[in-house]
Amino acid sequence: MKKTFGAAVAIGAMMLALTGCAQGGGGGGGTEEGPKDPSEIVVGFAQVGAESGWRTANTKDIQAAFEEAGIELKFSDAQQKQENQIKAIRSYIQQGVDVISFSPVVETGWDAVLKEAKDAGIPVVLTDRAVDSQDESLYVSFLGSDFVEEGKKAGEWLVEEYADSTDPVNIIQLEGTTGAAPAIDRAEGFAEVIADDEKFEVVASQTGDFTRAGGKQVTEALLKSNPDVDVIYAHNDDMGLGAIEAIEAAGMKPGEDIKIITVDAVKDGMQALADGKINFIVECSPLLGKQLVDIVKKVVAGEEVEKRIITEETTFTQEEAVEALPDRQY
Repeated sequence: MKKTFGAAVAIGAMMLALTGCAQGGGGGGGTEEGPKDPSEIVVGFAQVGAESGWRTANTKDIQAAFEEAGIELKFSDAQQKQENQIKAIRSYIQQGVDVISFSPVVETGWDAVLKEAKDAGIPVVLTDRAVDSQDESLYVSFLGSDFVEEGKKAGEWLVEEYADSTDPVNIIQLEGTTGAAPAIDRAEGFAEVIADDEKFEVVASQTGDFTRAGGKQVTEALLKSNPDVDVIYAHNDDMGLGAIEAIEAAGMKPGEDIKIITVDAVKDGMQALADGKINFIVECSPLLGKQLVDIVKKVVAGEEVEKRIITEETTFTQEEAVEALPDRQY
């Protein structure tokens, strides 16, 4: 906003006093002398938690990328609770960081705190997961996977695998955290692809909260009520690994008696795929650190960034997992 002489100057001074110094400190593109040096940039990052191998790899990659760039990163672990993330974001606003970034625990309920960040002049970058908001001005960019596409890839493999069969295919779906974008979208994409063939039926679908323990517990219960299941589709590797334990405990062979499809491609999942206990994995890369650093630098410098940045990912069969494992970073 342009400043003018006289009354406008007085009004501007009064507004500054009302908003406070902490709120005015974030999101600037540098000073009159030029853009900020990386060592002067402060970023607040509110992580979901450490619920899976994927999330641990994501955290390590982000922390390492900011350390390498010489940018201060204030980090918080929400332990999979939305209220903890909101508290962390408000703390970052009070501290006047330059940029706030976070991976939302769930899609909804963010408008109020994001508006607080916007009013404070602090840009927000979403990573990994989206928010469900009608006001897209509340964040400057969203970096992450296309979860619907991941679900479609899982469904496409299944359709191809059973292309020559006319027998019913009973599927158990292990959902991610209820209300989380990847859980919603991976289910949607998968359902869309298999809907064209009546032989595919999701006979049970329940959340395992993206954890190995949750995947095991839910699979144990669902196998008792669905003994004729043919396929388990897990929204992440960790739940799939838990399902393997439950299947083996039930005296069956995972990957043979019950086929398993998962999403992520972390090392433990890839090893299970190489061993034939998982049949197919759709990759969801956690290595977002360098891309996030680039976005932060551009935002602080006042440059335009794309609203939606999709990470490049692939899929893995057993043979491809064996080949990729020696050089796997996560």
